[in-house]
Amino acid sequence: MASKSQKNLTFEAAMAELETLVGEMEAGKLSLEDSLAAYQRGATLLSFCRQRLEDAEQQVKVLEGEVLQPFNAEAA
Repeated sequence: MASKSQKNLTFEAAMAELETLVGEMEAGKLSLEDSLAAYQRGATLLSFCRQRLEDAEQQVKVLEGEVLQPFNAEAA
């Protein structure tokens, strides 16, 4: 079940928050409890981002007739 904050969360915002969390964890300045909370939030964000990417891939497949085509920047 998506939390209220995840309903309005964008892929870009989730990635930015995930990058911030990783930076904080890599700096090693978080307490054990804060590290665990950051890890849990990061896992949630990662799952959200993966799902959004899978959703986008499915939409592209529908638009391309179930055959995912390689992107050609020159054709776009």
